[in-house]
Amino acid sequence: MELEIWLLGIILPFFASFAFTVWIFPYVLRMAKEKDIVDVPNYRKLQKVAVPVMGGFAVFFGIIAGAGLTSVFINTYNLFTCIVALTFMMFFGLLDDTIGLSPWLRIIIEVMIIGFIVKMDLVNLNDFHGLFGIHKLPVLVSLPLCAIAGVGIVNAINMIDGVDGLSSSFCILACLEFGIAFCASFDGLMAIMASLAGGALIPFFLHNVFGTKTKMYIGDSGSMMIGMLLMIFCMHTMDNTSRVAYNFPNLGIVAFCLAILSVPVFDTIRVMLGRISKGVSPFHPDKSHLHHLFIQFGFSHIGTCLMINALNTLCVLSLMFVYIVLRADATVQFLVVFVIGIFNTYGVHYIVSNMNHERLPYRVLHWLAVKSQCTDSKWFHSISKFVERAHCTH
Repeated sequence: MELEIWLLGIILPFFASFAFTVWIFPYVLRMAKEKDIVDVPNYRKLQKVAVPVMGGFAVFFGIIAGAGLTSVFINTYNLFTCIVALTFMMFFGLLDDTIGLSPWLRIIIEVMIIGFIVKMDLVNLNDFHGLFGIHKLPVLVSLPLCAIAGVGIVNAINMIDGVDGLSSSFCILACLEFGIAFCASFDGLMAIMASLAGGALIPFFLHNVFGTKTKMYIGDSGSMMIGMLLMIFCMHTMDNTSRVAYNFPNLGIVAFCLAILSVPVFDTIRVMLGRISKGVSPFHPDKSHLHHLFIQFGFSHIGTCLMINALNTLCVLSLMFVYIVLRADATVQFLVVFVIGIFNTYGVHYIVSNMNHERLPYRVLHWLAVKSQCTDSKWFHSISKFVERAHCTH
């Protein structure tokens, strides 16, 4: 029975969403090119040519089709709320990609969708699970907190979508980390959702990073959709009925969610506060994100992805060390994650920006940047040819 659950609840959703995304990708790419749904380069963007921007739709199709196939074998009707929320986020994100939506309209839409999830699934950020001695939160506190956190997470994921492969690789890792927690705590539906999202994102990641003729951006439709999915994972993890909290009572639940999302969350806060301090709108786009810093230092897109994900993984591993080895309480776990999150964004940005070119740390980082320039390497071309060949078979 346990093997059957793993096959039908984890492995099937993963490979189903993977296969459906692979199948639909070339058709979505052709539609984006024919309808001129592309991201046009400008002074702020890193690409030099227009790139199709409907990758999010391909990922969405993979998730929905994979969920449909999984439902033939497992009762997944309780994923209805999640699927509806992702559908709305994909649709409004696609509108933002094509005709543009104002930041405040996007925020209103995001808050309404979060309210829908709270009402339908009866989950909320309503319990700190011992952080600072706080447990169940009053409704008047938990609902505004849920709205603010949801808008923050969705836009944090959207804002790291500035380098090839960054948002997709980060979200694949986040789905893996949440998925492990859901599997270990027997939260089957959320584990299925994490498996579906991870499987659908991998083909997109390969085309986005290694594709030449098949390169496509995930767009606001994809980043807003996956951002909302990660928010749903946080809501199910932090709710007072959380299976993760029940099965791991000594784990700092708030710290766990924050660790998985640490770099996007703290970097977004840093960037927005920086813009406000300059008298600029916090929504005004610029090149002050952490990934821009690594690009300016000389890292390739792949190298930048590795650096950002390494910093985020460091935060997660530090939490696990404090939880498993030191057996610290929820408050200490949170403080560790908070300090490392601040260092990984504010600290790293300041240190790298002010490095002495004659010192060893600069030379080591410069060496890593040079080594990350791998687009001419044999392994890169081999993967690129494989991705292009898979596309041509359609």
